[in-house]
Amino acid sequence: MKRFYGFDLGDAESAVSLLEKNSDLPPTILEVEGVRSFITAYAALSDGTLLIGENACYAKEAKKRKIRFKSRFLNDVSVEQDIRSFAAGVLGILYTSGYLLRNDDTSCFYIGCPAGWSLNDRERYRSIFERVGYPPAKVISESRAALVAACQSKHLQIGYNLMSQPMLVVDIGSSTTDFAYINHGKEVEMQTGGEVYLGGGVMDELLLNYAIDHSSNPQKIRRIFEESEAWKNYCEFACRRLKEKYYSDTEYFSEHECRDSILIRHSFPPARLAIEMNASIADHLENGASAKLDGSSFHDVFLTSLQNVKRAINGPAPELLFLTGGVSKMPGIRKWCSEVFPDAIVITGAEPEFSVSRGLAWTGRIDEELREFRKEIEDLNNTTVVEDIVKEHIPELYQDIVNTMTKPIIRNAAIPVFNRWRNGEITKLTDTNEALEKEIASYLQTDEARELMVEPIANWLRPIAEKLEEYTEPICIRHNVPYTALSLKSFLKISDLDVKIDAKNVFAVEEITWLIDSIISIIVGLLCGGSGVALIASGPTGIFAGMMISILVLALGKEKMEELLLKTDLPRPLRKVLPKNTIESRLDAIDAEVRSNLYHSLENEKNEEIMNRLISEISSQIEDCLTKVAEVVEIPLG
Repeated sequence: MKRFYGFDLGDAESAVSLLEKNSDLPPTILEVEGVRSFITAYAALSDGTLLIGENACYAKEAKKRKIRFKSRFLNDVSVEQDIRSFAAGVLGILYTSGYLLRNDDTSCFYIGCPAGWSLNDRERYRSIFERVGYPPAKVISESRAALVAACQSKHLQIGYNLMSQPMLVVDIGSSTTDFAYINHGKEVEMQTGGEVYLGGGVMDELLLNYAIDHSSNPQKIRRIFEESEAWKNYCEFACRRLKEKYYSDTEYFSEHECRDSILIRHSFPPARLAIEMNASIADHLENGASAKLDGSSFHDVFLTSLQNVKRAINGPAPELLFLTGGVSKMPGIRKWCSEVFPDAIVITGAEPEFSVSRGLAWTGRIDEELREFRKEIEDLNNTTVVEDIVKEHIPELYQDIVNTMTKPIIRNAAIPVFNRWRNGEITKLTDTNEALEKEIASYLQTDEARELMVEPIANWLRPIAEKLEEYTEPICIRHNVPYTALSLKSFLKISDLDVKIDAKNVFAVEEITWLIDSIISIIVGLLCGGSGVALIASGPTGIFAGMMISILVLALGKEKMEELLLKTDLPRPLRKVLPKNTIESRLDAIDAEVRSNLYHSLENEKNEEIMNRLISEISSQIEDCLTKVAEVVEIPLG
């Protein structure tokens, strides 16, 4: 894709933005019917003409006119037709204005929806645009789009580390308010509390009712609104614009008038409606009871929603609150946010009314880059790069594991086995081989043994991760992904991260059978001096046993004696002649010798097939880790 369109179809007003794939500039807000933010309304004339925006609100010859319909999408199936007609009108304008070329297969649309919509709702919504004839379209939450806009905003990137700071995005639309919580670059969408729909439209309606009540002829105006929903909505939009104008600079308007006058040409003579904003009226909009909110005020519902979100956050409190939407410039909003999150910094974008539209376009390009990024990671995994790096470092792994595990295995497996032989639980020395095999295998499956292997394996993986970065960093740079997001070194900390190499499970027990067998054979050989004689005949306490061995040597010869001794069920009193500490001292003494012989065995006698399986297993885990990281990395948060 080369061109990405963001369509913020709001309940009150809409905006469309365009972003070129290779552009360094922010998305351009396109003019529809001469304005960048146009009223979400359409009118069908008797000659088939379809009007969009403000012209649709008061065209007398309209055969059909609809306005503010998106908020009813979940509850009224007939609204699908209204959205289809409006979307078709916008698409036609984009074609005739030259913003969009027909039969263009290099463009796509990203369309916003409230965070609370389910996947089924989003797909039903997306299919409307598909049937109208839009290029490939995807529906994402408006809160995510606002988040992306915040992360891409140049003035926000100065002084704020959005990748690491916990953050809450508050998107106040005309009919809903969405919250998005971000921690460590991961987004969690959150709805307003309960089933409350809270948006700036609540205050628009309060301002309109206030203006009607204070007009010279309120009865006539209310009668006109009963007869013409279009004129009612038109006046409500005028209230919306005046309200936003006032809140954009309350300090200025504390000393200057903020007024507007609407000539309602529904009948002759036309009626005139004067609207104004000042501190007293602003207080009424914020704290006055609203029928749409079941008698509650905007302030009360917004504050309750913020508190519900605070309780729902499963993570550190946000350090940054980013406000979007036309109402977000209202000083009261910032004050209420600070009341609930006193330690957070509250900021607003330069043009909050266009944050969602721009964020949608940015998201389109980001998703395209993600697809290309993940494809390159997949291609890297399909090469032998990872296997070659792992194979090169395998000898170091052998050494690290042997140094770490030899003494614990002697202490936790060998000593208990030979104590069992000493106590008569094991009949013959030859039976210790099988007992050792089971004991070592059992010990290697304990949490203690696996924890012991974590540090050496993690340390061994670090140089591999550094070598691998020579291949992953260029991929990250090409797709604007922070290279640290794909650094395996970040995932070797064994804590605090969702995606990491599980160093505990790099070696499954069945994958180190060769290590168990080698350790057994070497330990048994060294413990027994090659035949068991060294252990039994060592030390002053072995004199009696030594006399017996000497007789056997003379009678049978050395080799036959050793074979017989290993297979003999020695009397328990004879075994008891050897104290426990003698066995333990002997085992401690041969620790270095065990390691030396084990190194030799691993280097010269290791099974090539098993070694290749080990390389394959480790490489697969690293490749799986790269794939998982690529799947969850959020480019806009970089």
